[in-house]
Amino acid sequence: MRSFVDRHIGPNKEEIGEMLGQLGLNSLEELVKKTIPSSIIDKEPLDVSKAMTEYEYLKEVKAIAGKNKVFRSFIGLGYYDTITPAPIQRNIFENPGWYTQYTPYQAEISQGRLEALLNFQTMVSDLTGLPIANASLLDEGTAAAEAMSMFFSARNKRKVEANEFFVDQHVFPQTLSVLQTRAEPLGIKITVGDWKTFTPDEHVFGAIVQYPNAEGHIEDYSSFMDKVQSAGGYVTVAADLLSLTLLTSPSELGADAAIGNTQRFGVPLGFGGPHAAYFATSEKHKRQIPGRIIGVSVDSDNNAALRMALQTREQHIRREKATSNICTAQALLAIMAGMYAVYHGPTGLKNIAREIAAKATGLAQMLKKYNWKIKHGHFFDTISIVVPESQMAFIREGAKKAGFNFLYEKGKVTISLDEKTTLEELDTILSIFDIPENMGQLADPAIPSTLRRKSHYLSHPVFHQHQTETQLMRYIKSLENKDLSLVHSMIPLGSCTMKLNAASELIPVSWDNIAGVHPFVPDDQVKGYTKIIDQLARDLCAITGFAACSFQPNSGAQGEFAGLLAIRDYHRDRNEEHRNVTLIPSSAHGTNPASAVMAGMKVVIVKCDDRGNIDLDDLKEKAGEHAHDLSALMVTYPSTHGVFEESIKEVCQVIHEHGGLVYMDGANMNAQVGLTNPGSIGADVCHLNLHKTFAIPHGGGGPGMGPICVNKKLAGHLPGHRFLSGKKRDQYAVASSPFSSASILLISYGYVKMLGASGLKKCTEIAILNANYIRHRLSSHYDILYVGENGFCAHEFILDLRAYKSAGIGAEDVAKRLIDYGFHAPTLSFPVAGTLMIEPTESEDIGELNRFCEAMIAIREEIDEVARGEYPAESNVLVNAPHNIDVVTRDSWTYPYSREKAAFPLPWLKTTHKFWPAVRRVDNAYGDRSLVCTCPPIESYQES
Repeated sequence: MRSFVDRHIGPNKEEIGEMLGQLGLNSLEELVKKTIPSSIIDKEPLDVSKAMTEYEYLKEVKAIAGKNKVFRSFIGLGYYDTITPAPIQRNIFENPGWYTQYTPYQAEISQGRLEALLNFQTMVSDLTGLPIANASLLDEGTAAAEAMSMFFSARNKRKVEANEFFVDQHVFPQTLSVLQTRAEPLGIKITVGDWKTFTPDEHVFGAIVQYPNAEGHIEDYSSFMDKVQSAGGYVTVAADLLSLTLLTSPSELGADAAIGNTQRFGVPLGFGGPHAAYFATSEKHKRQIPGRIIGVSVDSDNNAALRMALQTREQHIRREKATSNICTAQALLAIMAGMYAVYHGPTGLKNIAREIAAKATGLAQMLKKYNWKIKHGHFFDTISIVVPESQMAFIREGAKKAGFNFLYEKGKVTISLDEKTTLEELDTILSIFDIPENMGQLADPAIPSTLRRKSHYLSHPVFHQHQTETQLMRYIKSLENKDLSLVHSMIPLGSCTMKLNAASELIPVSWDNIAGVHPFVPDDQVKGYTKIIDQLARDLCAITGFAACSFQPNSGAQGEFAGLLAIRDYHRDRNEEHRNVTLIPSSAHGTNPASAVMAGMKVVIVKCDDRGNIDLDDLKEKAGEHAHDLSALMVTYPSTHGVFEESIKEVCQVIHEHGGLVYMDGANMNAQVGLTNPGSIGADVCHLNLHKTFAIPHGGGGPGMGPICVNKKLAGHLPGHRFLSGKKRDQYAVASSPFSSASILLISYGYVKMLGASGLKKCTEIAILNANYIRHRLSSHYDILYVGENGFCAHEFILDLRAYKSAGIGAEDVAKRLIDYGFHAPTLSFPVAGTLMIEPTESEDIGELNRFCEAMIAIREEIDEVARGEYPAESNVLVNAPHNIDVVTRDSWTYPYSREKAAFPLPWLKTTHKFWPAVRRVDNAYGDRSLVCTCPPIESYQES
């Protein structure tokens, strides 16, 4: 049986030999020695298990997953069982045409997912009543913390005058934990209390309330909002989105922002994730809203086109002044949730909500009939039942026997119903409470008349036109066809590692005993998950050379934040709380300085030299200057310039000598695994982008996972969670659930298990080989900006296009022209403006690498044609790119080059690999000047 490593890696033995020959090398070992400093090359093989075949792995993981007990969970707290419509599961969730896409920076080949995300934003905006919504955040706790940070900045524009944030006592407990973690480094004081008795003053900049609250109670917060806003503060409502089909919207109550989870819109529980949080606010805050916003613009032919709007807010530009460190979001899950609304429409959603609410009311009435006290008279899906301690064990035992999970707290049991709740389950619940009767007739929802929704929502045609499976299937396919993904061609994005996401790794994520588990169930119900998580933690520690691991960060940026919090906690434990300076190289990923500021750090930038390496003299000078307050260095290795810096051990030593610790950004771990590791290099903590190195799909902009691995000195300073047992219960939390997006950990678990030690090492070697092969082929046509001591790059390299500005051609023109050749552009203008950063990964074979090289060489000739004056600088195939089928098939052709040159510049494009963009070049400035981030009226498309 063929091994998984041969399925995952693109080049075969002969192709590897051919590429090595082109580079003048005899073996992969020689390539490694030429690329990586000898002082850090690992001599010992990785201590991970032997490789499995795909069949062996799926058989084993099925047995492990079988150890999970899938009870019916009525725990609630923002997580509810749901029915994923089969056409959404099959055509989106399990479809590589959707899950292998990247964040839609190249709008022309991303119109499908941009439209799907615009639907999500429209759904959120309509249901909350707020005009600006983003395209998802990581989880509800993170969304709440982002609202707090946004309003802290809005209230304290020049200096801090108000630093108190009020949290109602019935906000979800995990949300409170994340708020407390995020508040402390920023000097924000969290006050927890009863909104009905709290009196805001000039020190209060904001407040958050839950709607309905954690006990299920529906309350009218409008008077409270008036009080907070009169005192100069802002109010955030954490709202159940499904309940808003029946309840007055947060906007109508007077909210400044609304946040929450969209999980119950068809996204599986997955032991905590991944799920798409939402964030909506008023026009006033559109330039401060965190995360990504999809907006409406026009293309060069003035046709309607979509794009990511207001990108100047992002970390690559704003760095330590960014509004947020959010980079990865939850795009794939937002697309699923938005499509759930498209499929059901407003009437369908309201019917689902009414049925849940009616069942909750009926259950409450039956319990009251038999003298059980219900805490609140108004609720949506959740009822809190007063239970004396003397009867609590009886209820627990009955629920356990029935295979039901309730939420147990002192003196009460809380039960949250969901879309899957049946009358038979309600009868079982009644029997658990020793009620001899079955459910009678369902009652009207227990919603106060003053809070019943009267305003309309989801009126756009998209929420009314696709409600048969045929209609939905065709709509989903029409969007998919507009987007370039890994099913079409290589996506050579530097620093993004767009490798194969193998089907065998992904299959278990859909299994019921993986997807159907609530994040807050007792430990004895998740023995399968526990085994997988513990084993993956052990393997990642072996790969990184570290001692302990936390899976709580659910993105790379959250991993940065968590790693810095661990360092901060370490210094505080040693009574060195004053250590708050973080050194960051000028070449660093933009999220590094943004995360440092979030962690309460002062950012000091370290220069890079002419070869792209950290300037050692400048580092030593700044480490010495800030020795008393030095907390950390944030360093990416290999560097964001695609080079293994020879001085990395000395860099780490300098920081340690001055009392600081080293945080290593794991964005480029695909060049380290099995060859070297952060621990042996001298780092103290690193995060791993499992959605890069360890094969979790990018999903068009999420999900992701950013676990952190640490050495022994930091092991006691990792995040915890109130729903974990032991000491970890009292530690700070950075995510809403204990293991954040737990279900997708199986993808990385499978990646490691099926590759084994030798396969993991070979992946790294081939990633480096593929990058150097392309570098070598293109080096006689373009300038390569940085290479290592021996002339080799790591797993990526930078192509310098700045010289062509004199001919009127920029890096963006080359990026857009690549679309005509059927390729997604490499990373544009990062980390150096006017360049392309290329990373092919190990999954691409020599045929695909050659096609890409041929395209880039042909483009260089097209640049030269312009430089020679053969085509005008203002009208040529580059500045007019991309060319869609509409322009190529028009009756009139006004360009100075042929249609064939525009659309089929190389022979193989006529037979294979041709991808037609849906639109021409998108006008970015237009979209920002006239920001529209909900579905525009259908007439506007017709007019365009």
